[in-house]
Amino acid sequence: MTTAIIYETLEGQTGKIARFIETTLRKQGAEVNCIDTADKMADISLDGIEKVILAAPVHERRHPHAFEVFVGASRHELTEKKTLMISVSLSAAFPEGVEEAQEYLTEFEMRTDFKPDVTLLVAGAVRPSGYDYFQQQVIRHAVLGERYTELDGGTQEFTDWDALSDGVAAFIQ
Repeated sequence: MTTAIIYETLEGQTGKIARFIETTLRKQGAEVNCIDTADKMADISLDGIEKVILAAPVHERRHPHAFEVFVGASRHELTEKKTLMISVSLSAAFPEGVEEAQEYLTEFEMRTDFKPDVTLLVAGAVRPSGYDYFQQQVIRHAVLGERYTELDGGTQEFTDWDALSDGVAAFIQ
């Protein structure tokens, strides 16, 4: 079985998630093609692919433009494959944010005219050392709000790796 992992990452967490899935599947003996839609030179072909895992982060209520363009342009091919969409957002990290995280996915489906077979809402990460002052304030007050803890400039990961593994395993079976 050949699986394609087609992703885009903005701050690195979705890339980390894609590589984690790739490594996990390879250890299980699967053939995997891992492709970043931001790579303009990437050959993204679904020929010979049985299953497709799509993964993208949400920033300002949207998945990356190039990722959405790829999915929209490939929707007919994608509907012929078994597909899993992993939507990565901070909203998914908190029970009160899950409904909003689901809205991001619904909006993605409306923009791309594509509905994946299976979806996973996965919590992302914050990397304050890479943010300017304005971005830090948005994370502190708008995104994390009362959940904010001093992040000391390092990365704060919210990804539940076990839940992600379980969701991908259920999809691959």
